[in-house]
Amino acid sequence: MTDTHSKTHENKVPLHALERATLFGTLTHLWPYIWPSDRADLKARVAWSMVLLLIAKVATLIVPFTFKWATDALSGTGSAPIAPSNWMLWAIASPIAMTASYGLVRVLMAVFTQWRDGIFASVAMHAVRKLAYLTFVHMHELSLRFHLERKTGGLTRVLERGREGIEVIVRMVILQAIPTVVELALVMAVLVWQFDWRYAAVVALTVILYCWFTYIATEWRIEIRRKMNESDSDANTKAIDSLLNYETVKYFSAEAREAERYDRSVARFERASVKTYTSLAVLNAGQAVIFTIGLTLTMMLCVTGIRSGTHTVGDFVMVNAMMIQLYQPLNLVGMMYREIKQAIIDIEKLFGVLNRDAEVKDRPGVLPLAVSDGAIRFDDVRFSYDPERPILKGLSFEVPAGKTVAVVGPSGAGKSTISRLLYRLYDVSGGRITIDGQDIRDVTQSSLRASIGMVPQDTVLFNDTIRYNIRYGRWDASDEEVEEAARMAQIDPFIRMAPRGYETEVGERGLKLSGGEKQRVAIARTVLKAPPILLLDEATSALDSHTEQEIQDALEKVSKGRTSLVIAHRLSTIVGADEIIVLEQGRIAERGTHAQLLVAGGLYASMWNRQREAEAAREKLAQIGEDGTSAPNRRPPLVEEGGEEPVVRPDAAE
Repeated sequence: MTDTHSKTHENKVPLHALERATLFGTLTHLWPYIWPSDRADLKARVAWSMVLLLIAKVATLIVPFTFKWATDALSGTGSAPIAPSNWMLWAIASPIAMTASYGLVRVLMAVFTQWRDGIFASVAMHAVRKLAYLTFVHMHELSLRFHLERKTGGLTRVLERGREGIEVIVRMVILQAIPTVVELALVMAVLVWQFDWRYAAVVALTVILYCWFTYIATEWRIEIRRKMNESDSDANTKAIDSLLNYETVKYFSAEAREAERYDRSVARFERASVKTYTSLAVLNAGQAVIFTIGLTLTMMLCVTGIRSGTHTVGDFVMVNAMMIQLYQPLNLVGMMYREIKQAIIDIEKLFGVLNRDAEVKDRPGVLPLAVSDGAIRFDDVRFSYDPERPILKGLSFEVPAGKTVAVVGPSGAGKSTISRLLYRLYDVSGGRITIDGQDIRDVTQSSLRASIGMVPQDTVLFNDTIRYNIRYGRWDASDEEVEEAARMAQIDPFIRMAPRGYETEVGERGLKLSGGEKQRVAIARTVLKAPPILLLDEATSALDSHTEQEIQDALEKVSKGRTSLVIAHRLSTIVGADEIIVLEQGRIAERGTHAQLLVAGGLYASMWNRQREAEAAREKLAQIGEDGTSAPNRRPPLVEEGGEEPVVRPDAAE
């Protein structure tokens, strides 16, 4: 395995403990990213952010004092007399000076607060980026089974909301929760020092009731929020699924049905969203009522003190300013609780993805695959996607170095399963697969896959240029090497005719190209990779006869001198194979050369004859069409000749 991959695993936290996402568990596992051991600069930013936090909060508390002093200076009472005997003191304590001090302290409060936020931004976004990276890597480590079962639209929403949820928790706890706790503690201390314990008691009771109500109301809103998220994911999944199947929708004129299906999902999201906003209004109203009562009580206490002569009008203004100033962080407490709880909901499914272990893993201490000849051997291989439905039942055969072996058989026989096992997308249930005598489970997956070139039946391309998709075979290849690979795959003339040549965009999944063009790109990609072993999984089964012959010619050039395992549907493409293995229900029914199998008159000969008859019938129909005569009115078979009805399931063998 590469150094980068190993480093990824070294930095990866054991997120399996977060089966039930909690704030404490989340913070515990986020801490290594907030306080990274290998980043002294980020640690310094965290420390400096805390210093700025304290300075900003001290400035925040001074603001009500300057307000009080200015008011007392105007009224000529209290701690700031309007006309002291000393003119210098008068200048310092004058209403204008006190008002200027009020403005200056507010500016300092804002500057230090924003400075802290700016300093800490790098820490927060580093944590988000690192976790997003680990999640992306983990997604690629998960097994093929997971990716066959997943719904792309719903999964992308889970990842998006999970990433946003992690950002919310980091930002809320460090930039909001800790400052709020510090400010609340300072306010309580000032109230006891400047006034008396009754003020602190009223404020403490207000905070307790405020937090209690926020907790009760937020817990009530949690289920509403969860249903809104589920309906949002469902609507997004249906939209993406429908758009990915755009052509199928058109084939069956199903636009109205798809729109109605999508609208039903959006309607559920609409109802859940309305409930979410309604419940939020109830929560905000309750919080405002509780705080207003607390504010009124503290001001009434101060009014009593003014009448008794123990307080000044400036104290009344100070209490009001301090309580109003406290409302902002207190309101943030409610918002923080809501946001953190909602963020925890949002990352529950993300943690579920992170907790899911990959079925195929490198064993500790394994070495890279060392390919000398490239000989492949299946030794009593057994496999099943479902324990109750075995697919391969003791399969044994060998692909000698530099030779071509083809595997054929009816649908459901287990042909494509062979390619998945050789690529270690799954591990065998029994037996073993070796390359040059090395069990593929005892070598690194990266080295195994680097040694095998795959040309699949259905080539899916990246939504980028032709050059990008060919270069994907070997990323450090030069432009000249990319173009040489295209020439070997017989696609260079087509590319040259395109207006933008190799910079032509292929569209999502390569839909701007024809089937034959996509296959040629896949072949060029494999040529550029230059692997010692080739794996061709029904690479021409979906093409017309003319294109198939061109692709076959390109494949023969590519496979020359390489060990090749061919999974074939059209038997005409493998007549020159060194050996043909015929599978039936997970076992080898026949094996031999094309001529030997025809002479044997078994399953292979039957499949060959049926395909020849089908091809002859198609040629006859084509000829009738050219003569202007109506073709016979008959329906094409729904099941491939010689095959079984396919099983529609994500982990089907074919």
